[in-house]
Amino acid sequence: MKHYFKNYFRNFDYGLLFVYILLMLFGLVMIYSASIWVSIVRYAADPDHYYTRQLINICLALCLFFVAVIFPYKQFANKKILGFLFGIMFVLEVVLIAVGTEVNGAKSWIDLGLMNFQPSEFAKLFIIIYFAGTFYRKSIHKGSMQKLSFEDVTPPLGMWLFIVLVVGFETDLGALAVIIAIALAVVISSGFRGKTLVKIFGLLSALGVVGAIGILIFKWDTIFNASRRGRITSYLDPFSDPLDTGYHVVNGYYAIGAGGLEGRGLGQSIQKLGYVPEPQTDFIMAIIAEELGVVGVSVVIFGLGYIVMRGLYIAMKTKDPLARMLAAGISTWIGTQTFINLGGLSGIIPLTGVTLPFISYGGTSILLLSVAMGILINVSTHYKLEKRK
Repeated sequence: MKHYFKNYFRNFDYGLLFVYILLMLFGLVMIYSASIWVSIVRYAADPDHYYTRQLINICLALCLFFVAVIFPYKQFANKKILGFLFGIMFVLEVVLIAVGTEVNGAKSWIDLGLMNFQPSEFAKLFIIIYFAGTFYRKSIHKGSMQKLSFEDVTPPLGMWLFIVLVVGFETDLGALAVIIAIALAVVISSGFRGKTLVKIFGLLSALGVVGAIGILIFKWDTIFNASRRGRITSYLDPFSDPLDTGYHVVNGYYAIGAGGLEGRGLGQSIQKLGYVPEPQTDFIMAIIAEELGVVGVSVVIFGLGYIVMRGLYIAMKTKDPLARMLAAGISTWIGTQTFINLGGLSGIIPLTGVTLPFISYGGTSILLLSVAMGILINVSTHYKLEKRK
């Protein structure tokens, strides 16, 4: 055992660890800076309210991270573990449907008293593990991924459809886009035969169309309410109504433009003083740009980019199909969520309310992303060990 851990930590991916810690600490500092005014004026709380809560979240996240780092990732193909995760996911979705809390027009939260828990965040990690573990488990019995038939992979797709429908009925469109991207990434990286992949994508497309029609029929008024219509209007031309529908985007632009190359200085943002809504969550990059300029933005983009590219590199190079699917799913999760957040902020796509990984305030997000990072580093370390053999 001593020799195993010595060999394990000799091949540990310290680069990923460093970037992960750096981004979380950088985010913690920026959450404190961005949320002081909001804490005092809007919520009548202490100036370090969000900072303290996020610090607690990070401490808990680090505990989960180190468990994920040392937990043998091959166990994610264990039938009992997959069944346990399936049970948690199912219960969370049922509880959400029954007693979920609506925030900003989306019924996406479960009130746990001490914190609000967002099941869609757990769903992102669950889809990666459940797809990868189930596909890998079946491939062991069949001999290889190439031998898996379409019928072998349909049960996980049914669970995916259930999650998509629940998240769709929550009208959390940002989370829905990430979950779809994750599923596609895991399936594409699985190593299935081309014929099987075509059938899977055909089924996913058909189910997607049926699900979309169902959601539109039953949730038309919610999906296309005044707030969401305003998001589309602000996407097309935010300056047409800068005091109403374009308010969020326009003030985000002002923050980014005011920062320039060097920024106003840490803590010196003006837009966080009631102009940018929720500056500690969805719009935190605007505050980073205003206070720290290009340097601050570059730290975040290059840090997240390194994680995504490292994950994709591992997925392409490893010979282990389970490791490949886990790495591809996690890197796609982080990459897609980053694109949606920054795309909405910069006007490339409409705003969806998705947080920036490791940077934005949020307990559920940082906890589950930390588990994902632990798994990715675990996979990366075993990939290094695999190369040495």
